[in-house]
Amino acid sequence: MDMITNMVAEKPVVIFSKSTCCLSHSMTSLIRSFGANPTVHELDEMANGQQIESALLQMGCQPSVPAVFIGQRFIGGSKKIMSLHLRNELIPLLKNAGAIWI
Repeated sequence: MDMITNMVAEKPVVIFSKSTCCLSHSMTSLIRSFGANPTVHELDEMANGQQIESALLQMGCQPSVPAVFIGQRFIGGSKKIMSLHLRNELIPLLKNAGAIWI
């Protein structure tokens, strides 16, 4: 858990992803479409990726990717992000986190 906390510290948007996951790619593209520049950690390309994935699962990320953190807070996976977007609640979250300024 501390490892995850350190990885999301002081970054407005962090996405834990896998390079082969189309949903992870879609969430990253969606967030970038608003002008945000998320920090993306591709777990399958990291030496400690399995350890990070285990920590995400322990935090309740089901499935483990994509795991989206906004404002240092775990928001959820693709279903939660799409739900926020459809309810027009994603942009305010990004603004409050300082990820976008419009």
